[in-house]
Amino acid sequence: MSDKKGILLETGTNEFEIVEFSIGPVSYGINVAKVREVINPVPVTKMPNIHPWVDGIFTLRGRVMPLVNLPRCLGNQSTTTSPKVIVSELNNYYVAFLVDEVSRIHRISWTAMEPPPHIANSDMVVGIIKMAEKMVVLLDFEKIVADINPEMNEKFSQIDSTTSTILDNRKNKTILVAEDSKMLRDLLLSTLHTAGYAKIISTENGQEAWNKIEQLIKTGEPLENNVQLIITDIEMPQMDGHHLTKRIKEHEKCKHLPVVIFSSLINEEMRLKGESIGANGQVSKPEINQLIELVDRFIL
Repeated sequence: MSDKKGILLETGTNEFEIVEFSIGPVSYGINVAKVREVINPVPVTKMPNIHPWVDGIFTLRGRVMPLVNLPRCLGNQSTTTSPKVIVSELNNYYVAFLVDEVSRIHRISWTAMEPPPHIANSDMVVGIIKMAEKMVVLLDFEKIVADINPEMNEKFSQIDSTTSTILDNRKNKTILVAEDSKMLRDLLLSTLHTAGYAKIISTENGQEAWNKIEQLIKTGEPLENNVQLIITDIEMPQMDGHHLTKRIKEHEKCKHLPVVIFSSLINEEMRLKGESIGANGQVSKPEINQLIELVDRFIL
């Protein structure tokens, strides 16, 4: 993982890298951009009243982080005596995941990722990647972390008060949202509604969002009559947020639309990538107040 910068792809290509790992017979994946390193297990300190999925906490390079027992979280049985630990950064929060084995890195097009089937516990899954010899399941790590750390969800719903004039102005604006996680999409839409942004066009991935934009362009009306701003996640099946942003900014009819990236992947490196394709603003989940401040700045 130390050479990860050499692996990360050119921005806006609609491709991404996943680290494949396994728990029992099942293959899973996590975006390389979320992975800081892979280590052998280290001693952990047990904490009182800790979440049942968490084995304890440990220190790595001066950072204290929880160790999530992913087999226990998923209700699976570990089948190894030599597990690995994936150290990741999500929403500016360091967390480690215990897994059975880490195998390799794959380069994947987001078009190859399909939404999960609507079956029991599928809310833990953001997508399925079909490969020649197997299927790789992409987990919703943000949901796992939010379940362990409820403060994440609280930040999604706690908004600053404002004036009645601003609330009235917000009611007249339309925002298009592209977010694949149902839990986060519901939270985001609920919070935007509470903030006064009542007109939301909700889509589940970048492709759906782009299709909607194309439909609005074909009406012949100026696009800004129907939508004033885009909020997009980065990681999404079919089309990611970077590729969506690039398409918007390269299209004559919609390049003027403000695009705000709202993602758990916002760090220094990813911020530079977003700027390079013309994103007007970037906010790390779950900082909803920062997001609303940016939205107000661009469309009020």
